[in-house]
Amino acid sequence: MVGLTFAEWEPVYEAILDDFGYDRAGDERARDLLAELVGRTIEPAEASLSGRVAVAGAGPTLEDELGIVRAADAVVAASSAAARLDDRGVAVDWIVTDLDGRPARTTELAEAGTPVAVHAHGDNRPAIEGWVPRVEATVLPTTQAAPTDRVCNFGGFTDGDRAAFLADAFGADRLVFPGWTITDSGVSAEKERKLAWAERLLYWLERRRGERFDLLDGRRESLSVP
Repeated sequence: MVGLTFAEWEPVYEAILDDFGYDRAGDERARDLLAELVGRTIEPAEASLSGRVAVAGAGPTLEDELGIVRAADAVVAASSAAARLDDRGVAVDWIVTDLDGRPARTTELAEAGTPVAVHAHGDNRPAIEGWVPRVEATVLPTTQAAPTDRVCNFGGFTDGDRAAFLADAFGADRLVFPGWTITDSGVSAEKERKLAWAERLLYWLERRRGERFDLLDGRRESLSVP
């Protein structure tokens, strides 16, 4: 498996903590809770993706871009994008979520066999406590803090860019991004800042991969590597 190491990720993580005022110890407590509650886990070395991978976002254009999703060799869905694709008969290969979007449907898909990368961070411990013990299907625990024997860190901050970093780590040859909305005037100021970080992280990822992501066209000039 290739992908980002924690040594590469940690300075970016520290910058995110500083920007938002998040508590690293809170992330670590959530990580350890997830490790304690989760049952059988997927071994990252056993997970792989190849070919053209659709990293499906939960933006309003997703249903209009189903052709891009169906043409992909694999689909990694960010949070509620998985349920929306399932509603339209499109299977996903992975769900990446911190459990803030349609967790009941995520449960159904997980129990039907869809692997779920469940993310722990400082303010979603109640969701972890309520959701993880109910799911007997295999999950892959993830963190944005230091990884442990049971909890992985592939990089990324929001569900969407974490999905891209997971696809990269699992060997995707090319990434495409249906259902993505980088700018959204209707979101809170904090969410807008999160989207700005997601954009910068994707710019970093495309440079690491030597690839150009269509959703960054016309925007690269204003971006910097974190």
